[in-house]
Amino acid sequence: MHVVVGLGNPGQPYQKTRHNLGWMVLEHAAHRWGIPLTQQGHVLQGQGEIRGCPVLLALPLVWMNQTGEVVPFLLRSQNSTSSDLILVYDDLDLPLGGLKIKTRGGPGGHNGLRSVLACLGTENFSRLKLGIGRPPQGEDPAHYVLSSFSPDEKRAVETLLPRAVDALECMMCEGIQEAMNRFHAPPIPKESDEQ
Repeated sequence: MHVVVGLGNPGQPYQKTRHNLGWMVLEHAAHRWGIPLTQQGHVLQGQGEIRGCPVLLALPLVWMNQTGEVVPFLLRSQNSTSSDLILVYDDLDLPLGGLKIKTRGGPGGHNGLRSVLACLGTENFSRLKLGIGRPPQGEDPAHYVLSSFSPDEKRAVETLLPRAVDALECMMCEGIQEAMNRFHAPPIPKESDEQ
């Protein structure tokens, strides 16, 4: 069974911040696929099937830098291994609205990913990285990732969410390579960028 984990921080103040983009994608996926999420211990989770592929969607209700403590438990609960895991999270090094699929690699400064790598003891899992762009000159990245999207950015996020769910579905049902081929395009430029 695929185990798809969205990274974020629990609690109302963090709900729509850049660092919770992984959560937002999983909430969008749960809605589209008709998978209700219910709290079980320290996780919001739900099981379903997409085009014949069984999946567990999970949102850990722990701080981002503690996510790794939950992931091994989720895998064991489904008799799954790290190769069944897809981690969904925000990425400063991708432009807002960009997507990138990876199968290996280090944390790149992301505390949630660092925690998962430390607790699993392997890089052997898939990642769906969601671009949030770099902070403006002089702004602390730690402050930037915990801030909300501007109205213009929200429009880009609204375009990204269904595309990210499409990418997840492709990763699970058609394979990682096919998903990479189809979804590694850059984000659609804003009208102001085209002039």
